[in-house]
Amino acid sequence: MADSKADKVKKAAVALGLVTPMGRAAAPKAPKADEEWALPHGSARVYYGEGQQGVVRPVVLADGFNLGPTDFDWLYDGLENGRFPFVSRLRARGRTLVLVGFDERSESILRNAETVMAATMRTLAEQLDDTRLLVGGFSMGGIVARYALANMEKQRIDHRTGVYVSFDSPHRGAWVPIGLQAFAHYLAPVDGTYLRQIGSPASQQMLWRYLDGLDGTPKESPLRTQFKEQLNQVGGWPRLPGLRLFGVSSGRGDGQGNGVRPGAKTLSCTGPLFDGTHFLAQQQGDPVDVAVINGVLGGPHTIVTRGFPELDGAPGGTLESFGLLGDTLIEYGESVDIVHRSVCFVPSVSAVAIRDLDQQSDLYANIDELEPEESELDDFLLSEDNDPHALMTPEIGEWVLDRLPD
Repeated sequence: MADSKADKVKKAAVALGLVTPMGRAAAPKAPKADEEWALPHGSARVYYGEGQQGVVRPVVLADGFNLGPTDFDWLYDGLENGRFPFVSRLRARGRTLVLVGFDERSESILRNAETVMAATMRTLAEQLDDTRLLVGGFSMGGIVARYALANMEKQRIDHRTGVYVSFDSPHRGAWVPIGLQAFAHYLAPVDGTYLRQIGSPASQQMLWRYLDGLDGTPKESPLRTQFKEQLNQVGGWPRLPGLRLFGVSSGRGDGQGNGVRPGAKTLSCTGPLFDGTHFLAQQQGDPVDVAVINGVLGGPHTIVTRGFPELDGAPGGTLESFGLLGDTLIEYGESVDIVHRSVCFVPSVSAVAIRDLDQQSDLYANIDELEPEESELDDFLLSEDNDPHALMTPEIGEWVLDRLPD
């Protein structure tokens, strides 16, 4: 491999991001927090409610998955400066916002749950009133908070939470296309950044199916199996008397997918680095091709799945899984055709804990027509469209604000 090509492949591999580009521009600086708390394996930024001089009527929300420590500027910007100014609206109601971040977002859910437990206890210690808490999180953060509260109850610790809320959290699993997981293994001999994300403890605990090698068979990761057992050991969900369990999905509830056609090309490369590499949207079948990986690192490698439903096009919160890859490859000289930038990441049925992902009929279920009691949540909200994963929209923001503890 020519030195110039080797250098470009390595730079591309280092820059690839599963959730966001590794080299993304800095977010606008978040306002100075009223307090900053050092916590086990993380920290918190505390913003008092309008007119308050301390922690009053608190809302504790945990960050989601990515590689590296929480970027509080990005977290705040996404909540405040997108489609809905959630932070401002929350503080205008006199509520204190406690944003919980992690030293390593890709660490085990159980490890980061220790941070949320500590944040909850610190909030209770600092609280000036007796309003019950709202505790929850975004994406993985919702699962971390779920485990943290349930574990506190297992230890007979009163977390005094009145509302738990998850924002597009993968209660029944998340989806990253198997072809992309294979590409991470393909790049690993040059640089393992992309694989460290996909193969991290939190990722394996969240993903519905995980590929452990370029020539491996996609299946449930042992780390996910173990985590599900550990979650069951603490009761599965927090059950404090009077506690309400809420969840919101970034996806639709009528069973309508995002328009990605099963078996269609999502991304293809024509060189000079990965000539012949292409990815296909997940379709049903046994077996079906989902990618061919080829290029200066060898190949071709044909990647197949067996018995999967049509996950890429499913209703749910979307992630720019192929867009992020394609943009990075283009930046380093590859000729790329990106047909579908975004595919499903957290299916709607997973975000509202109502069906599993194994069967096509469940994955595409019309949730609006199901009995609400099928969900493990007490109440939930589905979006009008299949929006970007965990996007704070006016619909979601207002719905959550209307359900704050009294």
